[in-house]
Amino acid sequence: MRIEKVMHRPVVTVKSDDHLGNAARLMWEEDCGVLPVVDAEDRVIAMITDRDVCMAAYTQGRPLESIPVSSAMSSQLFAVRATDAVEVAEREMGEKQVRRLPVLDTDGRVLGILSVNDLAREATRFSGGRVLDANTALVRTLKEVGTPHHGRRRTA
Repeated sequence: MRIEKVMHRPVVTVKSDDHLGNAARLMWEEDCGVLPVVDAEDRVIAMITDRDVCMAAYTQGRPLESIPVSSAMSSQLFAVRATDAVEVAEREMGEKQVRRLPVLDTDGRVLGILSVNDLAREATRFSGGRVLDANTALVRTLKEVGTPHHGRRRTA
């Protein structure tokens, strides 16, 4: 199955020179935990999560309106294409330990977002709603995404 059949759209984006208050507001209004960060040509250059916003506020001790998105966004971008197979996304999520991937067109513009939740919904749809019968690749992806970094214990 192709990613375009499972991904979430439309996608709200934020610019790197926006402030974190705007990113947090968009996440709240759109009920999402991640936003693609785009450049002046609307090409995705990074991602920012609700956790990134919280940690920037905590570590910098400043109001969100005074912190640029660029100071908290991801330093690396991992993405997939709409025409990629779902297995490509599962592998990328597991290897890179990310829960969400932007889905990009050939020009680097965002078409959608694919999350582990999207994969879980699709897996249970094909198993008649029985989670225990869901795709074993999804279980493997969740295990890999949730493996602690650098030997640290992860609580959530």
